[in-house]
Amino acid sequence: MNFSDRMNDYEEGIFQVLNEMKANKEAEGEKVYNFSVGTPDFKPADYIMEAVSNAAMEPENYKYSLKDIPQLIDAVKARFKTRYHVDVNADEITSLYGSQEGFAHIALALCNPGDIVLVPNPGYPVFTFGPSLAGAKIVTYDLIEEKGYLPNLSDIDEEIAKKAKCIVVSYPLNPVCKCAPASFYDELIAWAKKYDVIVLHDNAYSDIVYDGKEGRSFLSYEGAKEVGAEFYSLSKSYNYTGARVSFLVGNKELVQTFKRLRSQIDYGTFLPVQIGAVAALTGPDDFVKEQCKAYEERRNALCDGFTNIGWPFERSEGTMFAWTKIPPNYQDDVEFVKELFEKTGVLCTPGSSFGSLGKGHVRFALVLPVETINEAVSKVKESGILV
Repeated sequence: MNFSDRMNDYEEGIFQVLNEMKANKEAEGEKVYNFSVGTPDFKPADYIMEAVSNAAMEPENYKYSLKDIPQLIDAVKARFKTRYHVDVNADEITSLYGSQEGFAHIALALCNPGDIVLVPNPGYPVFTFGPSLAGAKIVTYDLIEEKGYLPNLSDIDEEIAKKAKCIVVSYPLNPVCKCAPASFYDELIAWAKKYDVIVLHDNAYSDIVYDGKEGRSFLSYEGAKEVGAEFYSLSKSYNYTGARVSFLVGNKELVQTFKRLRSQIDYGTFLPVQIGAVAALTGPDDFVKEQCKAYEERRNALCDGFTNIGWPFERSEGTMFAWTKIPPNYQDDVEFVKELFEKTGVLCTPGSSFGSLGKGHVRFALVLPVETINEAVSKVKESGILV
């Protein structure tokens, strides 16, 4: 069989590889401390699960939904108003099968083959995969520690900026766990207007921000709707991960164009999933805030715990992850991850899977309770791998 040339560029996803390593060790009866995949271990609120369960008992809800139910659009509008103080209209919202699906497909609606898309390095892999699927030319902008993992927009070559169709931005940023100040967004919007570049902002973690800071929406900054839109996910805030529902919210023309493309791909989100999303968006925020506190406790346990045994971790500012350099006695992050796992059962993600500037780093997901994190830190200390 002959397959498309583009498949030569796509290897098996890193998370599938790590999952196979995990399964093999567990099959041998050994304990695994799995910090690799950012799947929340918290459950959805009871009222969300009840809404899904009750809706799933209605036979009529198993037909094609074909569109977003009005209650869902109203719930998104209300959420952006109460949480972010942003007014959005119904025609500025469309649902997606998760932000991953949205980023995988949106360039098909925006780009012609060869159009330039600017993506972060390091950054989440689908930021690059989606535009490449559309035949776009990927140009990365560097995120480095010395500049707080913020892009220096003035460093982007002016000819590249003039030709760019869109730029992907994401804060709080997975994998490097940094937030961006308001001044950055003001600069970004002015830059996008100057060069006529569409901004695609990934807002997956604005409810997981630490040390008393408040996460904001890209749309809360003046002029944002004029230049772009935001992917807003229910996965991490509400532990609605497997339900696969998120939204593109922002510029009307952009949202409606993408909505028209997606009408050729699917027949709408399963109605019980939509009804559960309504319950999430309109419910109380108490458990979301308590969950953020729990993540912060885990961050402290992991970052401070490893720092105290001689492996420095800077405390994450946001996201459900921690990011650091591999120990100085190692050169390759993939080999370090493998050896760490073999010696301790601690499984994390090599930074190189997030781009060339991720090399020499690792990412830990904060998906285990504090007592288990403490146990994992002890395993690493006892292994001697840091010596």
